[in-house]
Amino acid sequence: MQRWPSLKQLQYLVALDEHKNFNRAAKACHVSQSTLSTGIQNLEEMMNLQLVERDHKSFIMTPIGSEIVERARRLLSDARDMMELGQHQGGVMQGTIRLGCIPTIAPFLLSRLVKACGQSYPELELLLREDTTANLLKLLEQGELDLLILALPIDVGGFHCKSVGSDPFKMVMRKEMADRLHMPLDYRELPNQSIFLLEREHCLTDHAVSACRLRDKEKINPFAATSLHTLVEMVGAGLGTTFLPQMAIDAGILNNSDLIAIQPPGEQASREIGLVWRPSTTRVQTFYKLAELLGPLIAPVAQAAVTV
Repeated sequence: MQRWPSLKQLQYLVALDEHKNFNRAAKACHVSQSTLSTGIQNLEEMMNLQLVERDHKSFIMTPIGSEIVERARRLLSDARDMMELGQHQGGVMQGTIRLGCIPTIAPFLLSRLVKACGQSYPELELLLREDTTANLLKLLEQGELDLLILALPIDVGGFHCKSVGSDPFKMVMRKEMADRLHMPLDYRELPNQSIFLLEREHCLTDHAVSACRLRDKEKINPFAATSLHTLVEMVGAGLGTTFLPQMAIDAGILNNSDLIAIQPPGEQASREIGLVWRPSTTRVQTFYKLAELLGPLIAPVAQAAVTV
């Protein structure tokens, strides 16, 4: 009779790969180190493969071990989705959703989403994680997250995606700088290195540059900020200008500053906000209901008050 590895053994192997330490992996799996080590050894014996090269102080995954880890992640993710099918038969908007969101959206949207969800669906709990697009997609693939809120367009691979709203871009600068410029704005009037952007791992930089048709790279300052709030501080100091999403402006990121927002070059420059999930999930109906909640929250509500 064919012997099959248990999901627990696969979980031990994946945890060891993630934590790079037997003790930390055991704690993450809520077992003793000896239990975890024995489980992985039994898996190796069952498969007649060496998955982990060990010495008395450290270990490395063998090439076949690394491949088995990736397959194990997919199996564990499918197993979680299968369990959800039974756990949530009582109602679409019940249980827990592990939701990831990027830093250029999370501070301006998630608190309102949690409030709206609590009012409309009190039996649904949202567990939140903020991280970069690349890290969130990896966690979704590994089954550590159920749903992502990302800025589009991006390559989501084999994941499913639904756009839930459009978030316009504005250029932000001090009023005295805007007074020296002709409207509509022409980038050629801006000094070189006067446009500040986020670090490259933040997809907002690529989205803003593309949507706002900024092709002259000499206008971009080599300094890269880590957050939108840092960009506001730099521009507030009179060092230049930047792009901000309307969502952040509506949330008050320019409050108590001398900065104004103007329309950038390009027709309807914006980014799309979308939900992303695994095709194997059983909770698509839940995600569509959340999309209905998100749409009104993303729609700009204060453009007239801040646009010149």
